[in-house]
Amino acid sequence: MLVKEILNSIRPSLSFEFFPPKTEAGFDKLFQVVSDLIQLKPSYASVTYGAGGSTRDYTANLVVQIQKEMGLTVASHLTCVGSTRDEIMSILEKSAESGIENILALRGDPPKGETVWEHLENGFDYAADLVSFIKKSCPHMCIGVAGFPEGHPLTPNRLKEMEYLKAKVDAGADYIVTQLFFDNRDFYDFCERCELSGINVPVVAGVMPLTTRKGMIRMAQLAEGARFPAGLLRSVARAENDEYFKEVGIHWAAEQLRDLIRNDVRGIHLYTLNSSRTMLKIFKSLGVRDATQL
Repeated sequence: MLVKEILNSIRPSLSFEFFPPKTEAGFDKLFQVVSDLIQLKPSYASVTYGAGGSTRDYTANLVVQIQKEMGLTVASHLTCVGSTRDEIMSILEKSAESGIENILALRGDPPKGETVWEHLENGFDYAADLVSFIKKSCPHMCIGVAGFPEGHPLTPNRLKEMEYLKAKVDAGADYIVTQLFFDNRDFYDFCERCELSGINVPVVAGVMPLTTRKGMIRMAQLAEGARFPAGLLRSVARAENDEYFKEVGIHWAAEQLRDLIRNDVRGIHLYTLNSSRTMLKIFKSLGVRDATQL
């Protein structure tokens, strides 16, 4: 099923994001996680692509296995980085042959160890170019793109940021899924700016719960950063140990979901970090059995 059809028929939709492990043992563990989370009745899932396309083959295999063996619609991430047009075309053809109809088109991060984006001959420089290529080459596919409620890390000009996002939609993107945020006001403001810019495709809210102090510090250090509301900082400061810290993160994420649902969000995309326990606790905190009760 196409994600755009799901977003038009289920409100709010629920989706999970997974990343491909690097070992066989990791795959076994991940399939157990996916099996655990299917009980929450998600609408679809997505599988990430490593920096510079480093997990390309793992992503392709994982997407096919989840969709065929578990019956869950999956959107495969596809990035511009490190791939020529011919390579991208080959990936799209293989995806189509495997029954994959949903692509999340991204510019992507530079390969590990590199910080500067370098142009690749016969490649794509921007996600909008990739979207246009997919739409022309595989018009039957559904294409998602990324949005940045807190602002794109490489585009401090917020007016230009929306121009670039609209370019992706005009090129053929069917929906937008946002990067994580911790203050829902940033998401609502982003949605309003989309409307003002003439962007009318569904916007799916990306939420990731804090689970460790180390993870929180890493988010703050990354180039894209993350804004932590004072209320969240106050709560985690009171956490006496890692267990309490995780409970704070779960509670905060649950309250984010509760507020998003109350405000009739089109969809919620949960960044699972390949862990089912946290996701299950969030739903328990919401007091619902599965996504059909949201």
